[in-house]
Amino acid sequence: MMNDATLRKIDLNLLLAFSVLMQERNVSRAAERLLLGQPGLSAALRRLREALDDELFVRVGRGLQPTPRALSIAPAIEDALSGIERAIRPQAEFDPASWQGEFRIGMCDNLESAFFGPLAARLLQLSPGARLIGIASDKRDAARRLDEGVFDFSVSVHKEPASWHIRAPLFDQASICIYDEAQLRLKAPLSLKDFANVAHVTVSFEGNAATSIDSALSRTGHVRQVVATVPRFSALPTALRAMPAIATVPESIGRCMAQLHGLTICQPPLSLPADPVTMLYRRVDQADGRARWFRGLFLDVASVALEASGCRVSISRAAA
Repeated sequence: MMNDATLRKIDLNLLLAFSVLMQERNVSRAAERLLLGQPGLSAALRRLREALDDELFVRVGRGLQPTPRALSIAPAIEDALSGIERAIRPQAEFDPASWQGEFRIGMCDNLESAFFGPLAARLLQLSPGARLIGIASDKRDAARRLDEGVFDFSVSVHKEPASWHIRAPLFDQASICIYDEAQLRLKAPLSLKDFANVAHVTVSFEGNAATSIDSALSRTGHVRQVVATVPRFSALPTALRAMPAIATVPESIGRCMAQLHGLTICQPPLSLPADPVTMLYRRVDQADGRARWFRGLFLDVASVALEASGCRVSISRAAA
C-alpha cells in the first residue's frame, strides 16, 4: 500500500500531466495542451516516476509508450479527474418547471394571511410538481428551526442573526386600525380621544395585553381599555364583528381582513413604531440554485401582494 509520504508527493497537476500524456503519447503535444513548456512537463513526469517508482512512459521513436503500471492505473486516474471536473463544474440553472419536491417557508400568522395564498398560487403556475409547506414560526424560534432544516427561510421580525445566517430587509410593517363600523359607529379619521376611549382587542401568542401601543398612548396622557386578547390574528374578524371594539394590527393583514370580512380600516391617531420585517436564511444556501429561486419568487409575490392590498410600503431593493 502506498504510504502517506508518497501520496503527498502526488498532486492534481501531476495526475493531470499523466492523463494528458496517456492521451497524446507525445511530450510536445502534451505540454502544449497543458500550457506548459517541455521542461516543466518533463519535471512533472520525473516527480511522478519517483513517487510511483516506475518509468510510466518509455520513449519509442518520437512518441511515448506507457508501461504496464501506467496502463493499470490510467482508468482510476481518469475516473478521479472526471469526478473532480463534475464536482467543480458550475451548477446547472435550477428549472422549477421540472422540479419535484417541497418548498418550506416559516411565517407568523399575520404574514401568512397576506402572502401564503398568492405564493402558493404562483408556485403552482411555475413549478406544478412542487408543494408549498407553511410552517408556523416567530422570531423567538426562527433561527433554531432554520438550523434544524424545518424551512428554507423565515419571514418575520427577526433578531440580530448569527454569523452563519443572512438577514435580508423586506419592509417596515406599519400598524393600522380595524373595526366593524356597524358595531363601532365611528368615522375615520379617528381622534386620539375616540381611539383611547373605545374597547380594544389585542393579539398575543403569550396572552400579553400590553404592547407598544400602550407605551405610545401613555406618552399622550391616555390609557386604553383592552377587553379581549386572542392568540392568533385569525380570531380577530369574528371578535370585531361581534362587539363594538377596535384592533390595531399590521397593515398587511389588516387590509386582508377588511377585504374578506367587510371591516373598516383607518390610520391610528398617534405615531406608532414600525416593525422591520426581514427574511432569514442560512449562509450556506446563499448560492444554492433552488433556494435562491424560491427566495426570489417570494420577493416577487410579496411585492405584488403589498401593492395590490394598498399597503403604503414596498419590498426593499436590498432584499434582492
